[in-house]
Amino acid sequence: MKKFGQYLIAIVLIFAAGLVLGWYVTRDVSTKNVSSQVILTALHDRGFLVTQTYIFNEPIEIRDQDESFWSKILWGQVIKAHGVVEVNLGVDLSEISQDDVEVDSNKIRVYVSRAEIFNSRLVGEVSVENSQGILKSLFESDDGYNQAMAELTRQAENAALSNEMIQVANQKSQDEISRLVGYIAEGKEVEIKIRGSAIDID
Repeated sequence: MKKFGQYLIAIVLIFAAGLVLGWYVTRDVSTKNVSSQVILTALHDRGFLVTQTYIFNEPIEIRDQDESFWSKILWGQVIKAHGVVEVNLGVDLSEISQDDVEVDSNKIRVYVSRAEIFNSRLVGEVSVENSQGILKSLFESDDGYNQAMAELTRQAENAALSNEMIQVANQKSQDEISRLVGYIAEGKEVEIKIRGSAIDID
C-alpha cells in the first residue's frame, strides 16, 4: 500500500512537470512565431497614437501694419484676443507599412514617422476685443471672432511644432510603441526608430 502511494505521487509529479514544460515550450514557440503581420495589425488597430499635448495660453493681436494713417482711421481693424488652445501631437500607426516592421529571431525593429499634429481645439471661452475704423464699422462690420480663432490656432500649432516639443513627442511615441510591441512579442528585444531622427530606443 505504501509503494502504491509512492507510485501515485511520482505519477502526479511527472504529470505536473509535463504540464509546466508544455506551457514553457508553447509559450516559447508562440513568442518566436510572432510575425511582422501580427505586429502590423496590432499597431494599425491603435490608429493615431497621441503622445504629447501642448497648451497655448497667450494673448494675440491682429492688425494691418501696411495701412496708411487715414486708411486705419476709416477702414482699419485691430483685433485683440485671448484663449486657451490645446494641440495634440503623436504618430499615426495606421500609416506603418509592412516594410517598416523587421522581425528576426531575437529582435524586432519598427520604423515610424516623426510626431505630427493630430488636432487642435479651443478650451473654454475666447475673449475678443475688436476696434474698427469709422467706415468699416458701418459697411463691413464683423466681430473679429473668426479671425481671432484662426490666429490663435495658427500660433498654437506653430509653437507645438517647435523642435523641443517634437523631440518630446517622438520619445514618448517610441516608449509607447515599444511597450505595445513588447506585449505581443514577450522576450524579444524591441527597437523603435523615428524616420529622419537619430533618436531611437534599443
